[in-house]
Amino acid sequence: MGNKRIQIKKIYEEVADALINMIKNGELKPGDKIDSIEQLAKSFDVSRSAVREALSGLRAMGLVVMRQGEGTFITQFDASNFALPVNAGLLMKMEDIKELYEVRKVLEVGAARSAALHHKEEDLIPLQEAIEEMKQAQTNGEIGEDADMRFHMAIANATHNDILIHLMRSVSEVMVSVLRETREVLIYSEQKTVSLIHEHQMIYDAIKAREPKKAYQFMLEHLTNVEKSLEKYMKFRE
Repeated sequence: MGNKRIQIKKIYEEVADALINMIKNGELKPGDKIDSIEQLAKSFDVSRSAVREALSGLRAMGLVVMRQGEGTFITQFDASNFALPVNAGLLMKMEDIKELYEVRKVLEVGAARSAALHHKEEDLIPLQEAIEEMKQAQTNGEIGEDADMRFHMAIANATHNDILIHLMRSVSEVMVSVLRETREVLIYSEQKTVSLIHEHQMIYDAIKAREPKKAYQFMLEHLTNVEKSLEKYMKFRE
């Protein structure tokens, strides 16, 4: 019989398992507000980053919802979700991330170039609004992943290419989930909020100025930078 490697649970998985058990046994019920990250870290005697990863996993599994300015709450959940492994809701494997970012580069780098060529003045408004929301999220200590996704979707809309827009929408559900987790990782692990906003601003400025080569290059650099940061984080977690 071949030997199998014993899998040792990471701290964030143990925290997530503990919270799931509290949901199972009724200590936490749908609608209940969970303690703050700081309180949970003290209760479990773990780091705040471990708590954040655990909550990210539970959120991706549909067991909790995070409301801006209010906190984290238990959702109305499907008991079948308990069969999911804790880390299924966290970041994909690095191979999956590479494939996702390859798709993003194929779609979004070209979309940025096309938007610079074909956008109308009114197309710039949602781009500006998304950047302002990211800045506001930074001020409030939030992640701003929804504004991030709207920014990228607004670029696709600015191309006025119906097929490209449809393709972006078709992968938007996956992208929203990954954007949420990646922004959380990058912001908490590398304090990259300022640089992320700056990269989006450069892309916007190039589109507004109708400079397709710069829009293409800035989007490529942005996606490449994020991918590299994620790769470094994933290797650190292994």
